[in-house]
Amino acid sequence: MEDLKQMLAHDDVRGVVRTAADEVIEFHNPGVKDLFELVASRPHELAGALVADRVIGRGAALLLVLGKVKSVYAQVISFPALQVLNDANINVGYGSIEPNIINRDGTDLCPVEKLTMTIVDPKVAYEKIKEFLINKNIIKS
Repeated sequence: MEDLKQMLAHDDVRGVVRTAADEVIEFHNPGVKDLFELVASRPHELAGALVADRVIGRGAALLLVLGKVKSVYAQVISFPALQVLNDANINVGYGSIEPNIINRDGTDLCPVEKLTMTIVDPKVAYEKIKEFLINKNIIKS
């Protein structure tokens, strides 16, 4: 995990996955887009993976649970995300913990954090996040 944490120091790297097959996948887009696309198109690569990310909120945590990751490190994690990962018995490390993830403008909660605040089922969260990303033209349907 230490090498993955060090990769987060690169300006263009938002997150890193080391698959069970020892392949490294980098995330470059802000938000949950890259993680969502990995869960959607190659979920087998997340099973048993190690993940390091700059920011993990509740929505990302639910996607990581759905992907059956083994271990997670977040530079910043929200308390609701930490609860989700702990409840799923996923090993979690973090640099700092926040009550919630805030949007990029600093004016409200992150929209995906807010969207998933009351969702318990990772499959339901996946569908809600998918709908959100499509509606915001972040991904195509």
